[in-house]
Amino acid sequence: MDIINLLPDSIANQIAAGEVIQRPASVVKELVENSLDAGTSHIQIIIKDAGRTLIQVIDNGKGMSATDARMAFERHATSKIKNADDLFSLTTMGFRGEALPSIAAIAQVEVKTRRAEDEVGSLLVISGSKVEKQEPVSCPIGTSISVKNIFFNVPARRKFLKSNETERRNIFTEIERIVLVNPEIEFTLIENNVQTLHLPTSGLRQRIVQLQGKNINQQLIEIEEDTTLGKVYGYVSRPEFAKKGRANQYFFVNNRFIRSPYFHKAVMTAFEPLIAAGENPSYFIYFQVDPNSIDVNIHPTKTEIKFENEQVLWQILMVTVKESLGKFNAVPSIDFDTADAPDIPIFDPTRQTSMPKVNVNPNYNPFASRTESYKPTKPTFDWEKLYSGFEKEKEIDSETSPDISTSLFGTSTSQENVLDMDTTPEHYQYKQRYILTSVKSGLMIIDQHRAHVRILFDKYLEQIKNKKGVSQRVLFPEIMELSAAEATALPSIMDDLEALGFELSNLGNHSFAIQGAPSELDNPDASTLIRSMIDKSIETGSDVKSDVQEAIALPLARLIAIPYGKSLSVEEMLLMVSQLFCCASSSYTPDGQKIIDVFSDDEIAKKMK
Repeated sequence: MDIINLLPDSIANQIAAGEVIQRPASVVKELVENSLDAGTSHIQIIIKDAGRTLIQVIDNGKGMSATDARMAFERHATSKIKNADDLFSLTTMGFRGEALPSIAAIAQVEVKTRRAEDEVGSLLVISGSKVEKQEPVSCPIGTSISVKNIFFNVPARRKFLKSNETERRNIFTEIERIVLVNPEIEFTLIENNVQTLHLPTSGLRQRIVQLQGKNINQQLIEIEEDTTLGKVYGYVSRPEFAKKGRANQYFFVNNRFIRSPYFHKAVMTAFEPLIAAGENPSYFIYFQVDPNSIDVNIHPTKTEIKFENEQVLWQILMVTVKESLGKFNAVPSIDFDTADAPDIPIFDPTRQTSMPKVNVNPNYNPFASRTESYKPTKPTFDWEKLYSGFEKEKEIDSETSPDISTSLFGTSTSQENVLDMDTTPEHYQYKQRYILTSVKSGLMIIDQHRAHVRILFDKYLEQIKNKKGVSQRVLFPEIMELSAAEATALPSIMDDLEALGFELSNLGNHSFAIQGAPSELDNPDASTLIRSMIDKSIETGSDVKSDVQEAIALPLARLIAIPYGKSLSVEEMLLMVSQLFCCASSSYTPDGQKIIDVFSDDEIAKKMK
């Protein structure tokens, strides 16, 4: 009996849709890209319930005829490709002919579209790949597509959607990637009947500032290089504004966002001598290359591209970034202090020059003996003055410290000179960085900063969970302007920030006033700290509450923990060690850095052989 059957179209469409439509953000991406290909100048995006209930994209592009509107929802129906060669000279965003049929397979879709030459438009209603209605309708020029109840017929896929905050953040990420390459197009985002984003037509730098906030304007350094292989342009941040997270790092090729760890390495190579380890610059880098030299048809989401001249472009990018950093004085250079420099005379051919004079001692005889009359004068250095301070210190040390040398070598056996081991402190600070203490198995070394990070992290995590943070009101509230992406992510961590002791009031337009901060903070730069917490939350992208809370507690613990170079008293060291071993995990910091190491007695004995 044959067991292989041909899948029905309804099931095949749902399987294929899984490759293209993974979440509501995928629908937004595909619909907006279609609007861009239609030559629109204004795109309006309407979202309800983070895309679960409604995703609507309205444009004023060229629209479609009734026949084209119906054909657009057939699988592999596209206006972008006529033959196989067109796959290697793509200049449009959408080309597979899979987006609309994939969306229609897992949602309820309503399309209204009209061309400029048509008196009336077309209405098309599709539900689960089934066409329910098509009729003439009055509508403006352009296209409006509404996608309702995503995954209504695939409950297993709908169950795996993340929280509304996470899905909303994913939608905004896709919008960011699109608007950053289309500054000449106006975008409007409306969420749950509230306009949350409006980006008017602008230049590239202005579009970046519109998205990231006014503060980023002073951070940007322009890069540009035009070669026979293509053009590289955009902006990188100044080295002093590098951050721990990897937010705001974008590569675009022919107006298409891509992921490229390979090109990221080129940027980091240029920045390597200028920033600390673990820090990352922001960058917005654009490539314009011949469409025939790239292949975008290797990934369903089209975020990976194969380059024909990848290694050469890597070198061009690295050199371009390094050159721009040097041009804007970001690269440190030798600063000659000319204040005390002697004046160099200008050569004057009419002026007579004289022979330099050399002073000679006619009485000097290198072969003369010591008994002869000539004795060269020796400079006086007063070496005795250099030792005067040490002599006083030596007298003090001899009164307060045992003479170990005499006791070891048996030259003196008086009780006063014997080292009293019972009164020796159990803990010792080494170079204001490590705490040394003896244990049964040998010598334990504790990193003081990492140990304090571990202690504080557990403390703040407990405060967040129990909401017991103590807030201290500030005399002059600090105004914090967030980027659109940061403002989108802030609500998801607001409760946890308040649990730590932060008090924020919304001023509108992505601005917030910091009314209070945790009482542990001394002279806090609260806005920078809150931004780092938001960036960490965005970077993790986690929907698990405990993971988000950890991402908030860690930056605060790092900021408040005692720094390297701080001297600790014996009591402070004892307290820190006791608190460390009360932690659930005392060996490593929350991000996996080693806190404790132990040298056994055997290892120490081997070193001393």
